[in-house]
Amino acid sequence: MDQQRRTEENEQEAKQNDVVATAEESADTPVATSTRSGNRTQKEVMEWVKALAIAAILVLVIRYFLFAPFIVDGPSMEPNFYTGERLIVNKVIYDIREPKRGEVIVFHVPDEGRDFIKRVIGVPGDKVKYEGDNLYINGKKVDEPYLAESIANAKANGEIFNNEGTDRNFPNANFTTDVVPEGTVLAFGDNRRNSKDSRMIGFVSDKEIVGRADIIFWPAAKMSFVKHG
Repeated sequence: MDQQRRTEENEQEAKQNDVVATAEESADTPVATSTRSGNRTQKEVMEWVKALAIAAILVLVIRYFLFAPFIVDGPSMEPNFYTGERLIVNKVIYDIREPKRGEVIVFHVPDEGRDFIKRVIGVPGDKVKYEGDNLYINGKKVDEPYLAESIANAKANGEIFNNEGTDRNFPNANFTTDVVPEGTVLAFGDNRRNSKDSRMIGFVSDKEIVGRADIIFWPAAKMSFVKHG
């Protein structure tokens, strides 16, 4: 009898130990799961922070070193560009090569404290003469297809497109040198009747050129690549 009682007591004690162990395991499991979940969330947050930091750095690099936005202000490039249009300017192209005739560029004008948008007419070494609606480079008459419609409309009215006086020609009383110096370009606005450009401010230094206007991105209806020349 004593042996049977001891056996029963041992069985009960074993059952109690199993219950205690099960309770302890149940208490430990949520803590471990919660810890793993917290670590995973923390890692995800860190990955997002890294991704956003990389994106911000890329935006800064693109904005300040590769491309820049520009807003057209004023009528000097009509009818090809209008006030309020937004452009993307390629800031690196002229680190690779020199500007070419016909390209639309954005450059800084220190005396004005702002940027201008104009078209390259002459490059270093070019001898330029602009009289009326006729452009001569190195003694040869050069067509300007980007002005063709404006010139035709003026002729239809018995006028010339560039008709605002002798200071609209080049060279003129302001600038008598007709050869484009090294390290500069000659730049005119497409709206020759109403453009403050190299005929008034002189040759544009390469150091002041911001870049080439490459894309019209606003308004959306006019989104397109800029036509050069």
